[in-house]
Amino acid sequence: MLLDLQQGRHAPVDTLVDVNQVREMLVLEMRGTHLFIGASVPLNQITTSELVLEHAQALSEASGLIGGPQVRNTGTLGGNVAHALPAADGTISIMALNAEVEIASAQGLRRQALNTLFLGPGKSALDPHGEIISGFYLPVRKANQASGFSRIMRPQGVALPVINMAAWLERDGDRIQDIRIAVGPSGPIPQRITAAEDALRGRPYNEESLSDGLKAMLNSVKFRTSPQRATAEYRQKLAGVLLREVIQKVWQRAGGPVSHVV
Repeated sequence: MLLDLQQGRHAPVDTLVDVNQVREMLVLEMRGTHLFIGASVPLNQITTSELVLEHAQALSEASGLIGGPQVRNTGTLGGNVAHALPAADGTISIMALNAEVEIASAQGLRRQALNTLFLGPGKSALDPHGEIISGFYLPVRKANQASGFSRIMRPQGVALPVINMAAWLERDGDRIQDIRIAVGPSGPIPQRITAAEDALRGRPYNEESLSDGLKAMLNSVKFRTSPQRATAEYRQKLAGVLLREVIQKVWQRAGGPVSHVV
């Protein structure tokens, strides 16, 4: 935001308030059946947290890829989500984790589903005059469940991805009992690809199922061309690579035990 203000891409403001040291927004802890992550917890702390690695592998992987070390030392999940970019790594990762957002205002705290927060590129449902994101609630991981995140980007290494993908999966023997998939940028807002989820849910884990899932994804997502990153056609090809990579990774993880780190 500071760069946007300096370069004239943001409307002038009278006051800026630094919320990075608000104690309640620096908490990372278990709360009942959820993992709570304060909006001001630095990305590096999220990346190295055993709790996050245990219960939200997709977020752990995504947080370690956002920007460079300097960005991750000061950047936060709250900022990543609040920018409402359709390919934000942190947002895509917790979209697949079925996250809820905690929002603070003068009226108190409220929670809402992450997928209801976004209105358009760079636009969220937050009241800019009286609301901030204070944290996130992620369901704890149970046995035979796992998540993962991958992305493909240009060689510079700190830009927005060409395409990214996160998946959460529950395994029952050789079948995909349940699944959630988020892909960015797959439209004007961060979103799950429910058509692909429906094509894979309840199916055996095999090439036929993956092919059907990919076909459903490509039929429902209209990738766009970004002059600085990739054409729509290139993103379509990469989507198939990432889908297989992410689901294979998550499938293997879901076969292992849960250590119940608390």
